[in-house]
Amino acid sequence: MNPSIRIDIHAHFFPLLRRSDVAWAGWADAPWLQIDRDGQSGHIMRGDQAFRPVTSELWDARHRVAAMDAQGIALQLISATPVMWADVLPPGVAAEWALRMNEAALAFCAAAPRRLKALAQVPLQDLTAACCEANRAMASGCVGVQIGNHLGERDLDSPHMLAFLRHCAEQGIPVVVHPWDMLAPERMQGWMLPWLVGMPAETHLSLLRLVLSGSFERLPADMRLCFAHGGGSFAALLGRADNAWHRRDIVRADCPHPPSHYLQRFHVDSCVFDPRVLRLLVDVMGTERIMLGSDHPFPLGEAPIGEVVEATPGLTPAEREAILGGNAQRFFGLG
Repeated sequence: MNPSIRIDIHAHFFPLLRRSDVAWAGWADAPWLQIDRDGQSGHIMRGDQAFRPVTSELWDARHRVAAMDAQGIALQLISATPVMWADVLPPGVAAEWALRMNEAALAFCAAAPRRLKALAQVPLQDLTAACCEANRAMASGCVGVQIGNHLGERDLDSPHMLAFLRHCAEQGIPVVVHPWDMLAPERMQGWMLPWLVGMPAETHLSLLRLVLSGSFERLPADMRLCFAHGGGSFAALLGRADNAWHRRDIVRADCPHPPSHYLQRFHVDSCVFDPRVLRLLVDVMGTERIMLGSDHPFPLGEAPIGEVVEATPGLTPAEREAILGGNAQRFFGLG
């Protein structure tokens, strides 16, 4: 293990797809890229609607590596922009979509195989297909899978989702959980509130459901599970959850230990944007459970990557190096 290497585990990509390239799926809101005349910028589209302005680092591996060089990042794990997930499609179509998107991710990484590695997406609506695609993608060169924190009304503690997590644990497949399809959209209009409020809340909800349902008791202890965005608001509100567990039997009904007992069962990334918040995360989680994450190359991502880790007070050089790269090498089994 080389502790000095900087590994960003939370970064996204989007393949250079025209609208005609996604028509086969019969998905009215299928995502595609509309590139501006300068070739350096554009929009992710959902059908006829512009979804998000983007730059060429999202689809051009050469530009991505140049940006990594400028920020001192040796290796970046790229994963699907969540709008690429095809959770609304019929299982067979979703399976083909995931395969094509994963092949596109591997092709993106092939431009710089020592600098870029891919996390796979899977057709979660079909458990068998999701497990098969996870296995196939790993055999093809992916280093883990990225999933959403829920699938419609199925949360991570549902039998369906737990079965997929158990499969990944048994196969040694690392899983990164990224929030999407945020709650209460009717109350989060404007100001990017789904990203600012909904995403941390979704992640907090997922973690508490896994804990309080007793799901961690039923999952293999050596499962490699990581939650994006610093685990949302979980660490900040852990005392509230522990207090409720001790004081109310309905909170501890399915969970034999207080929530803080389960901190060693998952990792989080460092994508919290404030050294004071990362300091809290370190105090709660420990440095061995935190990995560098940036949400690059989106405007809400950290730039320069790793700045918050560098600015966090009280870290020893060894702890800083672990967060910046050593923990990711261990978690993802990277050489």
